[in-house]
Amino acid sequence: MVIGLHETEPCLRAYDSGYVRILHADHERCRSAETAEAHHTRARRTFGFTEEASYGPDGKITLPPLMRRKGKIEDLALFVGTGGTFEIWNPQLALEAGDVSLRELAIWRLEEFPPPAH
Repeated sequence: MVIGLHETEPCLRAYDSGYVRILHADHERCRSAETAEAHHTRARRTFGFTEEASYGPDGKITLPPLMRRKGKIEDLALFVGTGGTFEIWNPQLALEAGDVSLRELAIWRLEEFPPPAH
């Protein structure tokens, strides 16, 4: 599995390594509609700032430390399917998002799984 920074949101985006070919095609399709600087910035974010993660024997995903830090993932993570990829959010950041549905999902998950007391 590949985990990287989301292009526009303050979360991570994850996908199967086979999905990279779709991202490459998408990236090239958008090339003519953006400046060279924007194209290269998006390329670095999409392909350069990623790390591989694996499933443990228990089926859990171990987030690489850099991605965990960049996504501001703490005790809890909110996983949101988005088609061929999924997003990994810090639930508190999801509460601040502009998307009403995402905020509702974060509220529901936080009520169901409250953060551990420190």
